Amino acid sequence: MGRRRQIYEGKAKILFEGPEPGTLVQYFKDDATAFNNQKKGTITGKGVLNNRISEYLFQKLGDIGVPTHFIRRLNMREQLVRAAEIIPIEVVIRNSAAGSLSKRLSIPEGTLLPRTIIEYYYKNDELGDPMVSEEHITAFGWATIQDIDEILSVSLRINDFLSGLFLGVGLRLVDFKLEFGRIYHENGEPQIILADEISPDNCRLWDVKTNEKLDKDRFRRDMGSVEEAYQEVARRLGILPEGGPRDMPGPATMQ
Repeated sequence: MGRRRQIYEGKAKILFEGPEPGTLVQYFKDDATAFNNQKKGTITGKGVLNNRISEYLFQKLGDIGVPTHFIRRLNMREQLVRAAEIIPIEVVIRNSAAGSLSKRLSIPEGTLLPRTIIEYYYKNDELGDPMVSEEHITAFGWATIQDIDEILSVSLRINDFLSGLFLGVGLRLVDFKLEFGRIYHENGEPQIILADEISPDNCRLWDVKTNEKLDKDRFRRDMGSVEEAYQEVARRLGILPEGGPRDMPGPATMQ
């Protein structure tokens, strides 16, 4: 593997300079974090599984016309993606009560919400990713009203599609997080696109019959069998790599 210039390293992924202008290589790590980086660990094979799961879901979303940063998978741990100007907002889509919503409002986990709820969080680990309103987002210039309208519309469309897709394999999409970015066309016109990943790292996925958690909550709550849960999601989607999540050595980097 050749030496490449590292652009950014996050909690679960590393971004490298891509082979062509306007592209990046996104490398999926096995590192796991929770509670705004307060809890850290490793989930063996997570990067391989998340790469495959995210590839599958981004391709499916692309098929229905959702614009994304995904171009193609390069190998077991890497994707080629479009370089985008990331909007510093995490969009959380909630279909049932769980996690922080249950704690904040004392709603039992699993309670079906009267309608889908969209929440926005400012991406800042030092501040603990605080919840913000549309007024904060526009006042501080993180996104325009038009951007928010587009993000909201696309997020609800993604939710409808993924809820049905997961239900078809016996999984309940409780809630999930999305991130968006901007790309600019030759005429200077900006376009909002889906970025980051969609995987058990940022989705709560429960078995529809047993309510068994098949996502990162197993790591957050020390429930065990984390690797097996991720593998089960990949198996149900029909994309578990042959022979299981084979490992790859970490990428050679050049600062």
